[in-house]
Amino acid sequence: MTATAQPATLSQDQVEELCAFACKLADAAAEVTLDYFRQPMGVDDKDKGDGFDPVTKADQGAERVIRALIEEHYPDHGIFGEEFGVKAAEGPFEWVLDPVDGTRAFISGLPTWGTLIALRHHGEPVIGVIDQPYLKERYLGWPDGATLNGTPISTRACPSLDKATLSSTDPYLFKDAERARFDTLLQETRLVRYGLDCYAYAVMAAGHMDVVVESGLKPYDMMALIPVIRGAGGCATNWEGEAPGDCGRLVAMGDPTLLGQVLDILKD
Repeated sequence: MTATAQPATLSQDQVEELCAFACKLADAAAEVTLDYFRQPMGVDDKDKGDGFDPVTKADQGAERVIRALIEEHYPDHGIFGEEFGVKAAEGPFEWVLDPVDGTRAFISGLPTWGTLIALRHHGEPVIGVIDQPYLKERYLGWPDGATLNGTPISTRACPSLDKATLSSTDPYLFKDAERARFDTLLQETRLVRYGLDCYAYAVMAAGHMDVVVESGLKPYDMMALIPVIRGAGGCATNWEGEAPGDCGRLVAMGDPTLLGQVLDILKD
């Protein structure tokens, strides 16, 4: 491929095949996570005393079964998982996995965690699954649409920030200038909800909230969210209006007309 050539797009047959496989991965993960949710379990700390970053056998077991299925069915595909790292791709496809996004919610018995499964094609997230198996809600997104349990979903219209519902996992995750910008944005919106992890993006895609803002994210925290949001009619960028990436700053909107208003506040 030349420097100016664009990667080939996926055919409709490929999209359907890979969406079905992503759902198969979510089914396998759910069999593991539901065995542990709201049950006594051990919790390890990945930070080892420098903060608290919990991990459980549910996180690890769910990622193991997902990785095993990918390696069985698509051995040339890459894998980037939160718990077990990177397997290099032998082609344009890479699966990005967060087996339990919202482990703090998981160990607290709150059903706002989810399994995040994304497929990147030439680095672009093209298929995403946000699966909340306890609530039996599966959000699936691809370039041309998004569904909740197979029913098409769409974001809602909200052309003005003063009518918007905003969400973020925790305001204390924003540091220094980030916190000042977030607080300014907060003052412009009508309502805020905290602590929802990936579930905030899911309900926004289904038309119930308007803006989600985060910082400090890793690719496995973000990639599955993006196809769901975009497929439902929303948009997702970093705080500069560019493709979300290594900076870890994500802003998503159900109504893309809000983008300029939000970026005017958040961008450097």
